[in-house]
Amino acid sequence: MSSPLGPLLLAGDDVGLRAIHMGEPTAGSRWPDAIEPDPTSLRDVIEQLEAYFIGDLLTFDVPLHPVGTPFQRAVWEAVAAIPYGATSSYAEIAKAVGRPSAFRAVGLANGRNPIPIIIPCHRVIGSSGSLTGYAGGIGRKRHLLDLERRTLGRGYQADLELATLDSGDLDSAGLGPRRSASEESIMAVPSPRTAM
Repeated sequence: MSSPLGPLLLAGDDVGLRAIHMGEPTAGSRWPDAIEPDPTSLRDVIEQLEAYFIGDLLTFDVPLHPVGTPFQRAVWEAVAAIPYGATSSYAEIAKAVGRPSAFRAVGLANGRNPIPIIIPCHRVIGSSGSLTGYAGGIGRKRHLLDLERRTLGRGYQADLELATLDSGDLDSAGLGPRRSASEESIMAVPSPRTAM
């Protein structure tokens, strides 16, 4: 799909969205080698991303199926709990997952997030408020933070506020803030399919 960040390749299966790849595929990129294009299979995800990019969507409601280690999944759950327009530091995420000294490991796990934007790894910043690494590039990270700040009517500030996360805010069964079963979304995604 086209986006303000450049082309996005979405990959999903019968369980949910598995990956969002940014930019054009290049040698060494993490784009899948074998894909079966089907732009209609992930229509709900595409519509929600389009609404997010124009500032009409603050919270995504699609099932996710990221693959990672238990530690990576814990980090992604903590990252998914960062509210729209807020930020958190690697150290805060490390505390939220119960490993307060593992901020470097948190950075590595955050960098391996297969579903950027929806699992908002762009909201993780350095403890000093600096815009540290982002797999999609610092320019894309700044663009996403600016979009969220503008949507909330605040504009980007160099001294970004830090959201404090508590491990009790996480849903241990899935990614994101704790939700009741009635709030869970269901979306059928054919397997394996991708959309461009």
